[in-house]
Amino acid sequence: MSKLRGQRGQASVELLGAIPALLLLSLVIFQVLAVGYAGVLAGSAAEAGALALAAGSDPEAGVREALPGWSRVRARVSVRRGTVRVRVRPLSPLAVVARKLEITAEASVEGS
Repeated sequence: MSKLRGQRGQASVELLGAIPALLLLSLVIFQVLAVGYAGVLAGSAAEAGALALAAGSDPEAGVREALPGWSRVRARVSVRRGTVRVRVRPLSPLAVVARKLEITAEASVEGS
């Protein structure tokens, strides 16, 4: 009976030891997915801005309309010589990480 209790105790200790590793792995996976999603959003928004520029509209407004609410706040837009550049900071539990993983996408208008 005491041998069975010892094994249960060991399993509990092993589980407690594995929890931080699982949490860290979950955070890393979340961050990778957030960076990928930010890249997709930045690319789509840059294209929307370039289309607005080609149509004679405000490219920054086109970019902002193409982004969902949370990413509008985390996006920077610049327009120079027919090229729309969009930078999006991905969601992250740490602001330093989000700044380091900022995604940039560009779209250009032909003939500008």
